[in-house]
Amino acid sequence: MKAVVLFSGGLDSTVLTYHLINQKAEVKLFSIDYGQRHQREISSSRMIAKLLNLNHSVLELPMIGEILGGSALTDTTIELPEGHYAEESMKKTVVPNRNMILLSLAAGHAISLNFDTVAYAAHAGDHTIYPDCRPEFADSMEKSLNLADWNEIKLYRPFVNLTKEELVRHGLELGVPFEKTWSCYAGGNLHCGRCGTCVERKEAFELVGIPDPTDYN
Repeated sequence: MKAVVLFSGGLDSTVLTYHLINQKAEVKLFSIDYGQRHQREISSSRMIAKLLNLNHSVLELPMIGEILGGSALTDTTIELPEGHYAEESMKKTVVPNRNMILLSLAAGHAISLNFDTVAYAAHAGDHTIYPDCRPEFADSMEKSLNLADWNEIKLYRPFVNLTKEELVRHGLELGVPFEKTWSCYAGGNLHCGRCGTCVERKEAFELVGIPDPTDYN
C-alpha cells in the first residue's frame, strides 16, 4: 500500500500513521491549513512527521475558512462550545463539507504521486456530530474518487467502527507518543480541557486506565 494520510497531528491521525507504518505501507503525510481556529495542530503535524522521518506536505489554504462560515472552527466570532460530543451544541464545530474538500485534495495529491490510497482517521465517536465521518459518506466518497480519474484510489478508514478508547489502546500497542499530538479546538499553547475533543480525549485515557500525558489549562 502507498498511502497519503490526511494528517492533522491529532491523536487519531497519528495512531493511523503508526498503524500504516506497522503494516509496512509507504506513507506520505498531507496536512491542510484551511483557516482553522486551532492552528496549533499544524505545528504538531510537523513535529511528528520529523520524529518519524516521513515526507510531509502542508497545503496552506487559509481562505477556505472564510467561505466555510457558520462553524466555530473557522469563525472566531462564534463561541466555541464546551462539553461532550454527545451534546447538541457540538454541531457548531461542523465545518461545511470539510472532509469532502480535504479528501479530494489528498486524492489529487495521491494520484500525482502514483499512490493507490488515501487514509483518514474517522472513528465511531465522530458519527453523531460529523456527517462526513459516517461509513456511508466514506463509501460514497470512495466511489466518486474512482470516477474522477483513470487511476483507482482506495479510501482507507480502518477506525471507522472503533471508539476513541479503542484508538488509544491501539496507539499504546504501537508506541504512539500521545503527548506530542494535538486535539484541542481552542488553539493556544495548551489544551483547554473543556472543548468537545479535549473532553473526549480525557475520557478515552480514563477508560483505558492510564495517565493522560496531555497538558491542560
